[in-house]
Amino acid sequence: MELSTKDMEQKEIYKMMISLILPRPIAWVSTVSKDGVYNLAPFSYFSGVSSEPPLISVSIGKKDKYTKKDTLKNIEETGEFVINLVNKDLVEKMNITALPFDEEVDEFEKAGLTPSNSKVVKAPTVLESPVSIECKKYQIIQIGKMGLVLGEIVNFRIDDKYINERGYLDPKKLQIVGRLGSNEYCYVSENNVFSLPKIKMDKL
Repeated sequence: MELSTKDMEQKEIYKMMISLILPRPIAWVSTVSKDGVYNLAPFSYFSGVSSEPPLISVSIGKKDKYTKKDTLKNIEETGEFVINLVNKDLVEKMNITALPFDEEVDEFEKAGLTPSNSKVVKAPTVLESPVSIECKKYQIIQIGKMGLVLGEIVNFRIDDKYINERGYLDPKKLQIVGRLGSNEYCYVSENNVFSLPKIKMDKL
């Protein structure tokens, strides 16, 4: 099958991309508005960009043709946000926060989650999340109707029980959830993690 994007509608391209780029990590982004209202929403166009400076990217669309999502608006106005990771235990609550609530609604309350003070930024962390990444706005690039947010990482908060003896996060314990196409998700477990040592050039 060959599909030219020139012959496809935007919705068809979107569905094809989310079916092919997988699994996608979920950035569960918490922000606070300039009026002090907490906001929490998941985004799966999320990736690392650089470690020097330490940058991540999150792509955020619009509510509709004319209205920015609360997350993007808050980041623009306050310059701060937190990315919380979603594990198997939190996936149902994450799904609640994906609903298009009005701007004045606190998604933490709706999902029964606990906002916790961050170390550096004013935006709250999700206390129940195993890992939270505090960020400051580095740059926002408008690409079509998407706002590509580049955030500079200023602090990591990690639950100690997920650290292994080498001082790294243990993905098998974390059971982090990934987004697939449509309404499908996956998570890391003991049964689907394997090691693949790097090949040495002199062994080829």
